Amino acid sequence: MSLFSTVVDFLKPNAPIDPALGKALDKVGELVDPLLKMAPGFERQLAFPLQHALGYCAGLVASLPGPIEINRQAFANDPLVHALFATADDIDQMLGRSQAVRDFLAEPESWESDHFYALFAARRQHKKQLGIERQGEVIQNDVPQLVLYFADHMLVEPCCQLELSHEKLRAKALESLLRTFHDHVEALRLERQGLRADVSVQRAHLAVLRGTTPGPEYIVGSRHLADLDARLHQSGESLMPAQLLAALAEFLAAPEPALHLSPVSITVDRLGIIREQTSDDLDLHTLNFPELTARDRRHYLAMFARIRRDEAREAVEMVLDQQRRFMLL
Repeated sequence: MSLFSTVVDFLKPNAPIDPALGKALDKVGELVDPLLKMAPGFERQLAFPLQHALGYCAGLVASLPGPIEINRQAFANDPLVHALFATADDIDQMLGRSQAVRDFLAEPESWESDHFYALFAARRQHKKQLGIERQGEVIQNDVPQLVLYFADHMLVEPCCQLELSHEKLRAKALESLLRTFHDHVEALRLERQGLRADVSVQRAHLAVLRGTTPGPEYIVGSRHLADLDARLHQSGESLMPAQLLAALAEFLAAPEPALHLSPVSITVDRLGIIREQTSDDLDLHTLNFPELTARDRRHYLAMFARIRRDEAREAVEMVLDQQRRFMLL
């Protein structure tokens, strides 16, 4: 290669960054640490891990089941929806109390369709009870039973277009990863603050001992101070932009522990009592759904829901009326 060609190649502008990658890089600076963008090789070091994370988030959202209808008719006919809510009235309460639904219905875009989509999430719970069971012709009392129920119902990113809802959730999935790493950085900073306090206390303690006759306690204290100093130095190094950048790249290259779906299969009867799959009872239904594990490490059933706009609006008005009545009382 000639010297001229080498110079030309050197002066060529860098290839334009993919818009999705550009937005993701901006999110890193916004949600993790603005100083990261000043680190040498910021874009180069994060380009591949971020592309991998974006692809992972897209696959995660695409694998969510649904959309399932959530309404009173589905409560009567769909075993999964029946298991998700204690009563049909609870569906109205969820819709009416959802701030995401209220905000969505207040926007003009909510009139684009007579229905909308949203990510539906709820936490799986179990409770033990003593109940009645029939075994052949014999009815037994006080039989230990395990009941399935769901709590903390929520709707995320309501949208008239399913693909747009997918797009918003892909962005939220990446944000969840970045916020998880931000939490890790904050934990490192708190650890460093604690080490600084420990070093100050230990130095003060040694200063007192230094005024007395040196002995084993002073030697042990000096060793402890040296250990604290080493840990403090290591903690400070881990918070340097270059170190954080490398750690973030490693985290994004393997995001599964921080954000993943796990398949769940449970067989229940109409009352929500968990049964063995081998039973011949025709009233049993096996529920299959994924559970999402994210930042708070809790498990949430997650799937797309389809909801009628007029039913959601009626539910919101009903809950608002209930709140007004309560305030008057």
